[in-house]
Amino acid sequence: MLYNEPSPLEVKILTRRFGLPNSQSIDTYLATDGYKAFEKAIGMSQDDIINEVKASGLRGRGGAGFPTGMKWSFVPRNSPKPKYIMVNADESEPGTCKDRLLMEYDPHQLIEGILIAGLAVGSQQGYIYIRGEYRYLIEVMDRAIDEAYARGYLGDNILGRGVRFHLATHSGAGAYECGEESALLESFEGKRGNPRIRPPFPAVAGAYQCPTVLNNVETYCAIPPIILQGGAYFAGLGTPKNGGTRLFCLSGHINKPGVYELPMGFNLMRMINEVGGGMKGGKKLKAVIPGGSSCPVLKADECDLAMDFDTLAAAKSMLGSGGVVVMDEDTCMVKALLRIMRFYAHESCGWCIPCREGTTWLRKLLTRFHEGMGQASDIVLIGDLGKNMLGRTFCPLGDAAALPTISIVEKFRDEFEAHLNGEPCPYENRSRLVAA
Repeated sequence: MLYNEPSPLEVKILTRRFGLPNSQSIDTYLATDGYKAFEKAIGMSQDDIINEVKASGLRGRGGAGFPTGMKWSFVPRNSPKPKYIMVNADESEPGTCKDRLLMEYDPHQLIEGILIAGLAVGSQQGYIYIRGEYRYLIEVMDRAIDEAYARGYLGDNILGRGVRFHLATHSGAGAYECGEESALLESFEGKRGNPRIRPPFPAVAGAYQCPTVLNNVETYCAIPPIILQGGAYFAGLGTPKNGGTRLFCLSGHINKPGVYELPMGFNLMRMINEVGGGMKGGKKLKAVIPGGSSCPVLKADECDLAMDFDTLAAAKSMLGSGGVVVMDEDTCMVKALLRIMRFYAHESCGWCIPCREGTTWLRKLLTRFHEGMGQASDIVLIGDLGKNMLGRTFCPLGDAAALPTISIVEKFRDEFEAHLNGEPCPYENRSRLVAA
């Protein structure tokens, strides 16, 4: 059963096979243009493939939004070391659940994207790093990989064309930190999932210190339609420098939560009202987290904007992983931030002091504050703690905790003040999204 009913406003490129009978099967995939893009890519040069991806305007769908074609071009051509294709399927950003569906309903699309990436950089080996909680998806991907081997799309002489590529899954241990690319590589190599100091970046020294392409599931799934239909076609679906469609994960206080594939640049208010069915119970919109819990929050009057990387950056927020969390007028923003901070304090790997100590102190301060024991000076202290963490950690987890902290304190200071002097939380009996 699908995660949600499709919306007529969707542009279904990556999700077009969702809902087909036995969509996981290679027979269904082959009957719907499956592996045709790979067969086309075999006849293309490495430069031609990378230039097509560059022309598409595809930017990494894992959160950072770095141009995919440019990332692939950083892999050295003449390295004597083996090259690897790594898939970040450690989807763990709160509010985000789209990679799960892509693997569950169309695993061969991911495999084809990986194969094309291998052709683009001269790699013969790939790995799919899947988060531990997605155990059932490892079984789905393993079945699809076995089918691809049996039909000659993986192996030592693919389709008799002299192409060699092998693929395997690898289970993570459930750590949020391992969604960060260098920590993922450390975990993949059997070590503790701590981030690496960069540079060097994975394109030069990734898995086993070899050149490595590392993108997330949705990014690879976009590659087959780009190669088959052309980069210009894909670019035309979105906005300038933000090509294609995006899987948005709508959750929170809306009538139709779910995962929807919409053009990059789709208006956020339309997404809430027309795709998501409007606010639940007729409540007023208070705030939106536009790209997963690590993004600065938007107030209701800031939400009439295009959902693409550049527009949200100009609004001092982020598109991130596409996890859109909608909060209504009954949401306590102090408790919302407390819940976010409980998560980041728990998931910090402890490798660097600003993150390890900062997230813990923020959790303690916010807990005290929400229980009515805060002081006016704590409001400034909470904001300053976030600012002192920002940009001072080995990996972005510190920033992920700092950015929502800074934005919520600045934009909802009045709610913090309402908790002073032992006053009970004015939203305690009404808040649902952030229930402890």
